[in-house]
Amino acid sequence: MFVHGDDAHDMGHTAAGWTGTAVATLGSSLCGLGLVTASRPLLYASAGVLLLALLVTWALHLAGWGKPSGPRPVEQWHWRVRDTGARAGHPGCLGCRLAGRSGARQTRPVAVRTPARAEVTTSTSG
Repeated sequence: MFVHGDDAHDMGHTAAGWTGTAVATLGSSLCGLGLVTASRPLLYASAGVLLLALLVTWALHLAGWGKPSGPRPVEQWHWRVRDTGARAGHPGCLGCRLAGRSGARQTRPVAVRTPARAEVTTSTSG
């Protein structure tokens, strides 16, 4: 049996993920408390905390504390390892695209259209 972190799977635990989860858990707890107490201000506050969780997670992801899609090399599995490729953007990452970072996209070849040449005939008859 493997202890968490010793197995052959990249679990994807990152500082962005842990921080976002902690803030979202607080927001969800506030939401539950607001529902039980029927407190509208508490429900609005919980919505604000949940939005904050989204923004904090996104900001940390863009700062390199998140992870790109797919498996990472073993030396990058620890949650305190910063992603050096985040500044350019991750391929296929919605968060990076929303921030204006395109990353190394896989692009399809585009056919370039060139104008057809008009054949010019010159007459040499004098």
